Amino acid sequence: MSSVSMVDMSNKKVKDLELPALFGTEVKGHLLHTAVVNQLANRRAGTAATKNKALVSGGGKKPFKQKGTGRARAGSSRSPLWRHGGTVFGPMPRDYSYSLPKKEKRAALAAAFASKVQDSRLVVLDKLELSAPKSKEMAGLLKTLGVTETALVLLPGENKNVALAARNIPSVKVVRMENINVYDLLKYRYLVTTQDALTTIQEVYGK
Repeated sequence: MSSVSMVDMSNKKVKDLELPALFGTEVKGHLLHTAVVNQLANRRAGTAATKNKALVSGGGKKPFKQKGTGRARAGSSRSPLWRHGGTVFGPMPRDYSYSLPKKEKRAALAAAFASKVQDSRLVVLDKLELSAPKSKEMAGLLKTLGVTETALVLLPGENKNVALAARNIPSVKVVRMENINVYDLLKYRYLVTTQDALTTIQEVYGK
């Protein structure tokens, strides 16, 4: 079982913390890829649309008589062969979402957590509390912790001050436990969380 140094908000070591077994799993790239593709597909609006022959307005009258003109017969001026005609096999509104097996989702999430440990990008605090919802205070905290790149702040529950303080910092995203996902874990370089959150992670996803 791996461990990490838990620090306080001034970046002073509090103790060595044994990480949940979830954080020591093997990082399987194909699982991470599968989970990200699934999440992005589920986000797609699926509203792209084109008009086929039936949907293009007009074209009800036969353009010219069937015989005697020397031209190919035509029944509608909205044929896909004609200018201003309908589109053949164009995109139509559809649902791109699909489900992954629960075990596969959990395994991918475990791999994403483990990747943060392997890359030394996991910062565990004994507690995370801000006196006021100020972006300057949040930015100063991250600088003190040595978080110089994008960061995902994972909270075990609601923390209004932290959420509001990070809202105006483009490189930081705050998520609650129930909204954690593989895409965000991979997108943001650092994972900043608390001891309480780690315990909850193991209880919920370590089954």
